[in-house]
Amino acid sequence: MSEAKFKDIRNSARLSVAPMMDWTDRHCRYFHRLLSVETLLYTEMVTAPALVRGGALHLLDHDPGEHPVALQLGGSDPEELAQAAALGAEAGYDEINLNCGCPSDRVQSGTFGAVLMKDPARVADCVAAMRSAVEVEVTVKCRIGVDEQEPHEVLPEFLNQIRAAGCQRVTIHARKAWLQGLSPKENRDIPPLDYDLVHRMKAAFPDLHISINGGITSLDQARAHLEAGLDGAMIGRSAYHQPADILADADRQIFGAGQAVDPVETVHKMVPYIDRHIAGGGRLHQIARHMLGLFAGRPGARGWRRTLSEGAVRDHAGPEVLLQALACIEPLSQVDRAV
Repeated sequence: MSEAKFKDIRNSARLSVAPMMDWTDRHCRYFHRLLSVETLLYTEMVTAPALVRGGALHLLDHDPGEHPVALQLGGSDPEELAQAAALGAEAGYDEINLNCGCPSDRVQSGTFGAVLMKDPARVADCVAAMRSAVEVEVTVKCRIGVDEQEPHEVLPEFLNQIRAAGCQRVTIHARKAWLQGLSPKENRDIPPLDYDLVHRMKAAFPDLHISINGGITSLDQARAHLEAGLDGAMIGRSAYHQPADILADADRQIFGAGQAVDPVETVHKMVPYIDRHIAGGGRLHQIARHMLGLFAGRPGARGWRRTLSEGAVRDHAGPEVLLQALACIEPLSQVDRAV
């Protein structure tokens, strides 16, 4: 069962790090957790068929220190998603999230992801089946629409149906997804953001816990959405590429708890985790790749990235590489620390 310290998952959802394929793996999440105690973390999307038909239960591996942590599932078969959700809950995840936003061709071919925006009744069936299988909260992450849909028409109906099925918390990526003509990368940038529509959905569905995603690159922006009435903000690429800027002061700024975390201390706290990983047959680069942006914008950051990226791939590389890279970072002055 879950070893979560955090019983109030909704409070944690005031700020979350988006599920990102090939990025938010268990090593990334452990690292992010050292920067923020409170922020809700998400797994990469795990497909229900991989768990249920493929028996790939290793995809559920995570460290107890990652909590609060949510499992994002991809799929479109209610029975299979219910089984996958049960496996996730048994593995200890604090939330099960259904992906209705990913626009990749591979996801479309499996009839899940953003293409599900076209079939809200099926999504509702999936939510209902998952809720019947687990006690933890079942949530949905979606777009505002896809292709030629009119978001102001389809999004309210989508929310109506999943709410009727028992979903009480949703994260909305404030862009359409174009399933034909745009790559997944282009779908993250080219469709225009419509923050106003997401805020209108909160006014129309005051009982729903609504988080906003898409184009949010700072804690100031996240706070602005919260102050304007939304329940949460989800940050993706900025949290990955500039983790200290987003997460190191998130507990204080977003949750009103704790103090800003020193990234240098975070490096030292990663050493025991790295030692355990290597002792179990892992490689340093599997962890270090997630830490390259830790000192983004700080003097010495280029040396940190170069030393870490070049050294981590060498045979028998260990935590000493982190300490060598850390020597490239210039100490903060007292003025900088005060700021």
